[in-house]
Amino acid sequence: MKETEVSIIVNGRRRSARVPPRMTLIDCLRDAFGLCGSHIGCEQGACGACTVLLDGEAVRACLIFAVQVEGQEVTTVEGLAADDGTLSPLQEAFWNHHALQCGYCTSGMLMAATALLAENPRPSEDDIRAAIDGNLCRCTGYQQIVEAIADAAEQAGREGEHV
Repeated sequence: MKETEVSIIVNGRRRSARVPPRMTLIDCLRDAFGLCGSHIGCEQGACGACTVLLDGEAVRACLIFAVQVEGQEVTTVEGLAADDGTLSPLQEAFWNHHALQCGYCTSGMLMAATALLAENPRPSEDDIRAAIDGNLCRCTGYQQIVEAIADAAEQAGREGEHV
């Protein structure tokens, strides 16, 4: 199969690779770019484990071909922490609220929450639950995740920052 050159801005850095035309974005991120923080779950868009931001919007990376995002900006969970490894306020809130157990859904939850808080910095509990509705978690029961997102929003509001 003929490969196609794809160039994508990932976490603020332009990355390029030769990929098969039908390679999904999640496979490109993991296999071609070595960014394994986003997980592959159902490969049907139902579980949310592969959620990334595409030009700021939460999308399922298993449902998009890498060639479709040529030149666009993708943010993965690796792009949330500072360059020195300091966790983002949202990641800190997940840690503080024990909003993860096995961690498989965590990257997708973080990305869905990041998109929510960028659009709505003061979400209600219902807003938070709606934003993570498509992200499946089998361990936490969701309550700690909701609390972590609410806490991160509250902290950012007090400090006048973005999450």
